[in-house]
Amino acid sequence: MKRREFILKSSALATLPLFSFGRDFKVRTIVIDAGHGGKDPGTIGKFAKEKDVVLKIALKAGKYIEENIPDVKVIYTRKTDKFIELQDRAGVANKSKADLFMSIHANSIVGANAYGTETFVMGLHKDNSNFEVAKRENSVILMDENYKEKYEGFDPSSPESYILFSLNQSAYQVNSLRFAQKVEEQFKNKAGRYSRGVKQAGFLVLWMTTTPSVLIETGFLSHQKEEEFLASENGQDLIASGIYRAFKDYKTEIESIN
Repeated sequence: MKRREFILKSSALATLPLFSFGRDFKVRTIVIDAGHGGKDPGTIGKFAKEKDVVLKIALKAGKYIEENIPDVKVIYTRKTDKFIELQDRAGVANKSKADLFMSIHANSIVGANAYGTETFVMGLHKDNSNFEVAKRENSVILMDENYKEKYEGFDPSSPESYILFSLNQSAYQVNSLRFAQKVEEQFKNKAGRYSRGVKQAGFLVLWMTTTPSVLIETGFLSHQKEEEFLASENGQDLIASGIYRAFKDYKTEIESIN
């Protein structure tokens, strides 16, 4: 399998058609997923844990939406420090018939000085670094009981297991890309973060959802300054408000075409 990184540039995005959901469609329900939780801490910096940082950002982003866009129902996969199986996170979005799903995370590369934000949409990881991110996030299924049966033998560390993602021709891919680009634009232009771009990788939680969906990596806890930023009240506010503004712009754009 050939591997090459996929980063969607703004100019390329502008040529993509919007996917219309039908006449008078409204973005009424959004599911916000704070990654990890409970017995699964996620990535760990020198003093901060991913599960704690992303929960605070998720709750802040949801609150901004609830206060400023009252016609939107915000559903959280978790509001406390508890472990939730991967399939149940996607299940919340599917059962609620959500119009958008976002999973919020924090990145880490041990021994590297990588930093910046990146937002993923579901797809084949065509770059080794993308594969490593997907493999780490998908490995949470190993904490599930009977994970082999639940995920039909999927092995998060095996490249061959990801072939099934190539069979997924999602009708929501274009709008997932639209929202992902808006998130990265907000992080770069409003929050002052370094954007690593919009990318694709084989995330199970995105593959299992039946709605436009993205996975947001808010920064690297393995980078000292970025860990300090993400663990701070101000940093969390900037990231959360960027997500809120991206959602507001996305909602306006999607509804304008129906």
